[in-house]
Parts: sequence; C-alpha cells; structure tokens
Amino acid sequence: MTTRIRLGISSCLLGQKVRFDGGHKHNGYITESLGRFFDFVPFCPEVAIGLGIPRPPIRLVKSEQKIWARGVRDPSLDVTARLAAYAKEVALLKLPGVSGYLLKKGSPSCGMARVKVYSPEGLPVTGSAGIYAATLMALHPELPVEEEGRLMDPVLRENFIERVFVYYRWQQATLTPLTPKTLVEFHTRHKFIVLAHDEKRYRELGRLVATAGSGDLVDIGRRYIQGLMQALGKPATRARHSNVLQHLFGFFKAHLDAEDKRELLALIDHYREGQVPLVVPITLIRHYLRRHPDPYVQEQYYLAPHPDELMLRNQI
Repeated sequence: MTTRIRLGISSCLLGQKVRFDGGHKHNGYITESLGRFFDFVPFCPEVAIGLGIPRPPIRLVKSEQKIWARGVRDPSLDVTARLAAYAKEVALLKLPGVSGYLLKKGSPSCGMARVKVYSPEGLPVTGSAGIYAATLMALHPELPVEEEGRLMDPVLRENFIERVFVYYRWQQATLTPLTPKTLVEFHTRHKFIVLAHDEKRYRELGRLVATAGSGDLVDIGRRYIQGLMQALGKPATRARHSNVLQHLFGFFKAHLDAEDKRELLALIDHYREGQVPLVVPITLIRHYLRRHPDPYVQEQYYLAPHPDELMLRNQI
C-alpha cells in the first residue's frame, strides 16, 4: 500500500483536548494501529461553532417531535442549527478525498447512534444520532462511518475498514468521468465481497451494471455506489463467507487432487463452525491460486480487501 487513505475523525479520539471539560478521549488502537495506514482529518464541531474549551455541556432534547442540541444547565442554549450548518459546510467543502469517518460514541454532536435523548424535564426518552453526525450521514449516505467503541468488535472493525477501502477504490475509479468499462471492471473485481454481505443486493447491483451501456451513467454510478455501500454495511456472516469460499473453490478444484480438495473443504467447514478464523481458508486458497492461477479469481479484492498487516481477518 503506497497511498495513505484519509479518514475524518472526531478530534478528541486523536488525543486533542477539545472535550467540554477540557479533556480528550484518545484511542490508542486508532492512532497506533490504524495510524500506520491512514491519515486522519480531525473535526470537532462544538469547537468549530464557537462553544470554546472548556464549555457548558450540551445534550439532545426531544421537544415538539424534534430533537435539539441544548445546554444541560441552560436550556436556552440551542446549538442545533449551528451544528447542522457546520456539518453541511464539512460535507460540501472538506470531505472530498476523505474515504471514511470515525465518530465519538455517545456525543450529542458526533455520536453515530444511540445517543441519549432527554425530555424537556430531563428524563431519558430515546436514542438518536448526534446533530452533526446525523446531518453528515444524511448528506453522504455512501460514506463509511463508524464509532470508535464499535471498533472493539472484530467483525465491525473489519467491516468498517473493508468499506473504507472499497469506497477509496471507487473514489479513485471516478476521478475521471465514469465509463461503462470502468463500472463493469469495478463491479467484477468486487463481486465476491458483495456476495459475502448481501446476496439479494449482489443480484440487484449486477442488473444495474448491465444497464451501463444504455442508461444515464451519472445516475447509474450514484445508484451503484449507494447500493454497494448499503450492502457492505450489512456485516458478513460465517455462513455467507463460507458460501463465497465454496464459489472460489469451484474455480480451481479440477486442478487439485482428492487430498487437497478434502483439506480445503474441511477448513471451510471448520471456519463455518467457528473453529478457525477466516484467514485460514483464505490463506490456503491463495496458496492454491499461486500453484494454479486463475486470472478472474486472482483479481477478486475479496482475497485481499485490505493490508494483511492489519490482521483483521485473523479474528473473525
């Protein structure tokens, strides 16, 4: 990997002292492990709209069927509109070239989901995304977004990083106007990744790509990337991964002797049953492909969706 991908991130996760109490929420995994491969573009919406450090804390309040960002101690402090306006500014001017976004869990501005929402009387009533995060995600529904707390789940961590790399490759593929050939090639190389996440969406995307030579390519590209990222937002399961591994096996099984076939099929079963991580059958498939090359399979990003050094498939 020669190019460092850019990720938007809540500033406090990098150790910047921008929290309402003047502190931070430094996340060592992000800075030390992901930091080897990604460049971070920090944002703190509460500081950006002028609330200062330290500052009176805010929370989400549901009133008149709407959710507001208001002061905890001073309910007359309402920063809802300012947070939404800053999110629109970031989405328009500062996110091009950014391939994913890591948000601070639980923040009334930056939380991705399940942020506590209170009644005007101060009682918890529901959960929601923070105002800034909700606006950002609505404006860029295709952008891979995750909270730092969920990165501790190996499946969600691998899912997020996989989505970031897929989206980055799409950004690179569309630096020049999209052509039918570019779209077909992109989809072809990502087929098995999509199949591991959502078979129904896999077939829908295939039908959409088939119209590339006759339809409005700008609209098709927009619909394609939004559908693709929605599909990948559904975490792959062991059963769906096993289905993909069986498909891959079918491409070169004629070149294997009976013992090699039994070994690979047994590993796929062991993976499905949770006895070994995904990297084990993948490694053996890659080994067999070096011995019996198949150009179509070798071009599949499924076999190497992100740098091996991240070891993301060692834990799922």
